[in-house]
Amino acid sequence: LQKELLKYKQEARNLQGIKDALQQRLIQQDTSVLQLKQELLRANMDKEELHNQNVDLQRKVEERNRLLAEYKKELGQKDRHLQQHQTKLDEMLRQLSEASYQQVDLERELEHKEALLAHCMKREAEE
Repeated sequence: LQKELLKYKQEARNLQGIKDALQQRLIQQDTSVLQLKQELLRANMDKEELHNQNVDLQRKVEERNRLLAEYKKELGQKDRHLQQHQTKLDEMLRQLSEASYQQVDLERELEHKEALLAHCMKREAEE
């Protein structure tokens, strides 16, 4: 009985050692699981933050695209106005050029008539 008792005590110690080792391993695994859960939580928070940043950036891009479209529209209108003004300016320059030619012709005619008048006056004075 003594031998059996010693044998069972030894077996109980061995089982206790195995139990302690298993409990230690379970504690380590629980610690690892906790660390993994924390890392997962951080990763999810980072993912959510990146998602929010992405949404914000997409909103900004859409706003800038809208502004760009407006600026292009305004630029098109200004280009049309500029073309209209350029056409008017060209027409006015043409008219000014014509008026300038007419003025030159009228000045020549005036000089010719003044010369004729002077010639007539000179002839009248001689007579």
